[in-house]
Amino acid sequence: MVQLEDILRARTRISSTVKVTPMMKSHQLSERVGAQIFLKSEHLQKTGSFKIRGATNRVIQAKDDEGAKFVTAASSGNHGQAVAYIANQLEVPAKIVVPTDATTSKVNAIKEYRGLVEFYGTTSAERIPRAKELADELDGVYIPPYDHPHIIAGQGTVGLEILEQIDDVDTIIVPVGGGGLSAGILTVIKEKNPDIRVIGVEPEAGNDTAVSLDRGKITAVDGTDQTIADGLRTTQPGDLTFPILQKYMDELVLVNEDEIRYAMSFVMERMKQMVEPSSATTVAAAMFGKVHVADEKVVCVLSGGNVDLGKLGQTLVKTEGGS
Repeated sequence: MVQLEDILRARTRISSTVKVTPMMKSHQLSERVGAQIFLKSEHLQKTGSFKIRGATNRVIQAKDDEGAKFVTAASSGNHGQAVAYIANQLEVPAKIVVPTDATTSKVNAIKEYRGLVEFYGTTSAERIPRAKELADELDGVYIPPYDHPHIIAGQGTVGLEILEQIDDVDTIIVPVGGGGLSAGILTVIKEKNPDIRVIGVEPEAGNDTAVSLDRGKITAVDGTDQTIADGLRTTQPGDLTFPILQKYMDELVLVNEDEIRYAMSFVMERMKQMVEPSSATTVAAAMFGKVHVADEKVVCVLSGGNVDLGKLGQTLVKTEGGS
């Protein structure tokens, strides 16, 4: 299991690539929720999401320790962008396997970072075996999106920054897909201050972790491609991430598609910040009372901001009160 020391070493390793992202405060959101709401702005991170943290940590070690001369990844977009970016920086060729319905802007970004793209299936259960197959065929190294110690440790650096940016934080709300981000943050928080609550949030249409936690074992679910939160469309949590979530996560809540759309629209309209639906799940959880946080200091992790502008009009909804 990943330890705090692994995450501290990861921060040093990735520091020349990864930015320390700002912590924003929304007064309107705070008033609505009845708590001090802060937004950890990973949508402003290099490549547009937190994924660059884990990808950088893993690809650097794959090259330096394993002599990788080629890497592959399976990704709905953000992880693929991150792997393509850091691989290009390190002059390691990369091929990214993306779903057939991948967001156009994310695919274009992968190509701009000189990553090769292959479209394959619609779920992670389809993409991951294909990416591993390519790595085997081309004598490369597969870079998983979440289920690897180096990935988890890299993502955990978000937790280190939260503790340094907000004094006396009470609750952290984090989106849950495969579990790399949540597992990394949980490791930091619970090893440093176990009194801080960490709440995970999933879309109702992508509730594989909720089902797995309820059954006490990793359980695959169907239909995760029905949620607009494309970054959270995993069919099951990871073998390495799930035990960390089981051990440390205080609670997992679900939000529906309308709540995600409203939260995304609210952040864009009131804060002038473009976040993707996966990010908006944490704001939705606070806005719609899924988490009881009255009078607390709360951090909502905004995991990414890579939005397909061509589909933006279909995603946003009207919020009351105007801008």
